[in-house]
Amino acid sequence: MSVPEISERAQLLLKALIERHIKDGQPVGSKTLLEEAGLPVSAATVRNVMSDLEERGFLVSPHTSAGRIPTSAGYRLFVDSLLQVQTLTSQAVEAMRNELNPDLPARDLVQNASRMLSSITSQAGLVTVPRQESNQLRQVEFLPLSGDRVLVILVVNEREVQNRIIHTQRAYTEEELRVATALVNQRFAGQHLDAVKHQILAEMEADRASSDSYMQDTLDLANQAFEDEEKSEEEYVVAGESQLPGRADPEELDRLQELFAAFQRKKDLLHLLERSTRAQGIQIFIGEEAGYEVLGGYSVVTAPYTDGASTLGVLGVIGPTRMSYEKVIPIVDVTARMLSSALSSS
Repeated sequence: MSVPEISERAQLLLKALIERHIKDGQPVGSKTLLEEAGLPVSAATVRNVMSDLEERGFLVSPHTSAGRIPTSAGYRLFVDSLLQVQTLTSQAVEAMRNELNPDLPARDLVQNASRMLSSITSQAGLVTVPRQESNQLRQVEFLPLSGDRVLVILVVNEREVQNRIIHTQRAYTEEELRVATALVNQRFAGQHLDAVKHQILAEMEADRASSDSYMQDTLDLANQAFEDEEKSEEEYVVAGESQLPGRADPEELDRLQELFAAFQRKKDLLHLLERSTRAQGIQIFIGEEAGYEVLGGYSVVTAPYTDGASTLGVLGVIGPTRMSYEKVIPIVDVTARMLSSALSSS
């Protein structure tokens, strides 16, 4: 992205104005800005520079005779060219590493990463659940319960255990379920869940006219087990939404309700996060850059995470455009690296 050409003085004043606005959320006047910037210039010079920055779309006056606040374009220039990212302390890095223990199952790692992002940044933390095609079936076991209920135990990706109860069309004996367990493991263990589901459906269709009713029952059991697994799969985990109202300006509260609704709908945010999985490194969407009206006034900082070989998902932080980017960016970056390392180790 090309950086707009503005004078060094204008850059210093814009940087000082944005840092002050991030700090207190109020429009910044020329007198305050002069004190913040510490430049040997007159207040009239500052007003002229601010006026020029406003004409170029980097600042806006929210009220008559008030100071200025940054626009999305102003924040974009600030993030791309004027920002000095902070380095995390060794103590902070160690505390983060303890939260992302590689011995934890993938789902726990995702939840911990989301909570950690929110806790450290005081924004909403968001992590997509690893893509389903990355989940590999290790073992399945069917155990009889009363009536037409069967307990399904799934072992995914070495150590992640999922239990669920399915309702079958008839009661199964313990021996029938033992044989079905052996058959399903023999045919599908070691394959990715997505491929297993497609293969089961294909075999059910091919065997529909078969006289082997036992095989049909076994495939039906497996189909129900993996169908329920698909329904239970979360698309992303979000934590810390409750922190956003406390950091919102009064005029932002209505828009905040729309953002909460977007968290529930998931569609728009998933599209945005999908764009991030196709990129490398940190991605920053400021306000309307995200392409969704509901995110106007908010920024999203994301980074993809991997298993060492392929991208599994993306994590990030959502908060007001006046978030502390110098703190948020390295936290998102380090969290993505640590989650990738934990998942690679597991």
